[in-house]
Amino acid sequence: MLSEVNPVCQSFCEHTDAIDEVRASMADDAHVAALAELFKLLGDGTRVRMLLALARRELCVCDLTAVIGMSQSAVSHQLRYLRAAKLVRFRKEGKNVFYSLDDDHVTSLLMQGLEHIRE
Repeated sequence: MLSEVNPVCQSFCEHTDAIDEVRASMADDAHVAALAELFKLLGDGTRVRMLLALARRELCVCDLTAVIGMSQSAVSHQLRYLRAAKLVRFRKEGKNVFYSLDDDHVTSLLMQGLEHIRE
């Protein structure tokens, strides 16, 4: 069995123009931390299933619990995280609370992620 090799430069060199260009365009530390938190949230299968369900259509909490197969309190707990991250939003209609994805960016993120893993 061949061992996998991680190719690296054979001699040390720095391309200052490339380094300067990339450093100038890097996100600030706060944005990097927020992005890392976003990916941590997406690292949970239950939350991803909830987001994928909401990508299909707006659902009330009762419908979302049936789709996901979890208790209402467990779904509510996960929705709290998703709301805090601005991935979902809600609206009240009488005694029901309906959830949907916060905006098209969330849908794009999910669909691009699925497309990437299906390749």
